[in-house]
Parts: sequence; C-alpha cells; structure tokens
Amino acid sequence: MRKHGPATTPNAVPREMTMIRTILLSFSLFGLLSACSALSPATSTQSHELDLKASDGWVDTGVDFSAGDTIKITATGQLQFNNAKQPNGPEGLPRGFSDLVRVFQFNDAGRGALIGRVGTSEAARPFLIGASVTRQAPVAGHLFVAVNLSSMDSASGSYHVTIERTAAADAAKTDVSVPEFPQKLIDSIPRRVNDADNNPGDRVNFILIGSQEQVQAALKAAGWVVVDKSKQDAVLNGLLASLNKESYITMPMSELMLFGRTQDFGYAQADPLKVVASRHHFRIWKAPFDLEGQTIWAGAGTHDIGFDRDNRTKNGITHKIDPNTDGERDYIGESLSQTGLIVKTDYITATDPVTKAKTATGSEFTSDGRTLLVYFPKESKEQSK
Repeated sequence: MRKHGPATTPNAVPREMTMIRTILLSFSLFGLLSACSALSPATSTQSHELDLKASDGWVDTGVDFSAGDTIKITATGQLQFNNAKQPNGPEGLPRGFSDLVRVFQFNDAGRGALIGRVGTSEAARPFLIGASVTRQAPVAGHLFVAVNLSSMDSASGSYHVTIERTAAADAAKTDVSVPEFPQKLIDSIPRRVNDADNNPGDRVNFILIGSQEQVQAALKAAGWVVVDKSKQDAVLNGLLASLNKESYITMPMSELMLFGRTQDFGYAQADPLKVVASRHHFRIWKAPFDLEGQTIWAGAGTHDIGFDRDNRTKNGITHKIDPNTDGERDYIGESLSQTGLIVKTDYITATDPVTKAKTATGSEFTSDGRTLLVYFPKESKEQSK
C-alpha cells in the first residue's frame, strides 16, 4: 500500500522557501540598522559656512551641538577699521592703550577679532575664535559668532566662517545622583550676612557643594574674577592692568560677615567701563560643616546697578543693588551651568525664609525665599587629597 506524505494545501509554502525569506529579511534589517548607525549623531559631522560683517552683531550660525561634541571653526578674510592704519584678519588688531576706553563683547581679545558664544543667555560668556579654534562643547546649545568691537567702532570688509561639528561618541550623562540637602542643614545657615557693626545685609541665596579647586575652576571658566580685598591691592592691580593694556575689573569689595568671619572670596563680572557703577558680584564663605564629605560654600549675590545713599553715614555713597535679588542668584547658577563643570542645580527653601528686607546700607530687596543649590561632581578620595 502506498504511503502518502503530510497533507498540504495550495497556499502552503515549502520549508526551504521560508528559510530563504528569513535569511533575506535578516540581511535587509542588518543593512537598515547599519545605515541608521552611519547617520546617527554619534558618528555624524555637520558643516556650515557663512559670511560675517562687523556690523552684523551676534549671528546665529544655525549649528546645534550637544555636550562633548567637537567644534572646529576656521575663518578667512579681512576688516578695515576707519581709524586703523592696516587691515586685520580674524585674529584682530593688537591691543593698545586706546582699548582701555572701549567696551568690547570680549575684553581679552583685540578689536576686530572673531569671537563666539553658546546661546543667548546673559550668562553665556564669549570666547576667542580668531583664525581657527577647535574646542569641545561643555554644554548643549546653539553657536553664535560676532566681531569683537565697541559701539564707537565701524569697519568695512567681512570674514568667511566655516563651522564643523563632530558629534561625541558617547552621549553626556544627564541623570546624575547627588546627595539630598537636608532641611535641617539649610535651616542651620544664617539667612543673611552682617556688616562690621552687625547690621543685617544681603540674603544668603545660593549654596555651592564641591571642593575649593572645583569651585574656583568653574568660576574662572564662567568668567568670574576674584576681586581685590583692599584699596592698596586695587591701585596696584589697576596699574598692572593698564601696563598690560587690559581694562581693570577687580575693584575692591566691602567685607561682610557670616559664620563669624569675613568672606573667604569675593567674585565679580562687569563691563570694563561700567565696573564702578554696575557689576554682577557675590561673596562666599566656607561652611563649618559638609555634605557627605563634600565642602559647602554659602554665598550671597547681588547685582550692582548704580549708586545710592548709604544710610549708615551722613554723606555716604554706596552701590545701588537690583532689588530683585533672585535675578542675580539665578544668573550665578546659569553662569556655572554654562561651564559644563557642575552636575546639577536645585532649589531649597528654609523654614523661615526672607522674602523682603533691607540691606545694611538701607536698600530694599525682595525674594521668593528659595536658595539655589549647585552640585559639583563628587571627588574620589585620591582626588580630594
């Protein structure tokens, strides 16, 4: 009797054909994944070119980048300033004594230099590009370029700028764990600083959590400079700055008290000609306690916007501060975030916050009562030695 094989239907597909289709599908998927990988930000390079005139101001290049991306910027061309004997390239003119009366976007470079910055935030600090620069992006953002000049300058000509962005191989970590700042710890920090006569003054409005080396490196990267502690220092440094053809921006800061002593450091940012009347500034004190082995720095920041009467003396004059002190608090945090050297910012509110008061000189200020927390990476035991 004849044996029959398994029953089949007209629509059945032989096993061999099924295997062939599976293999072909696998190769197709592999090719698709390979193509996607080649186009992924991890290995992609983006290029953009533009022409820049001195009168254009800050120009958005249209180039976006993430933290860790490599940016290469090159520039060619010349500018001719009306009062300059010779034209200059993207590196700018050599600095001269006349530059001391000019307010540049970037004070550390010469007139006509090509400069850049990340984003439009007020806290974004310009950097020198010149004829060529290659740098790693500390934070994600949008690249802007401009010609370094003052409002009194004008020039003919233009620069041709080429920007190449190479994406980082590994994406920057955004989910970082930091120790919780206990409520009892913020409540143990005095709400305000005092002057020498124990008059209450500025509000303690931010906290830095990191080593002295980390804090100072980030502040330097953010464009903050240490101010002089005495008038004698101010005279000496002012003379040295003039000899170096650089505008002097480190005028002395009055001494205030917290934790029973004057500030450990005072920092400021300012436009060269406006430093006497207007500057961002703050004082910081090392706290007598830490947070899980990390140093705590308590800070009080205000924004000088002019001059005012000092109510402590009959004919005294002092700086007038922006009454919205939260603006300076947030500016300090944003400037540090721009460096890419911090891991997180947060806010905490004391049990009995100060929301409205007067400084030691009599100026009124307001606040939402929150204190900014700025976390630096936790160092290993070997790093902290």
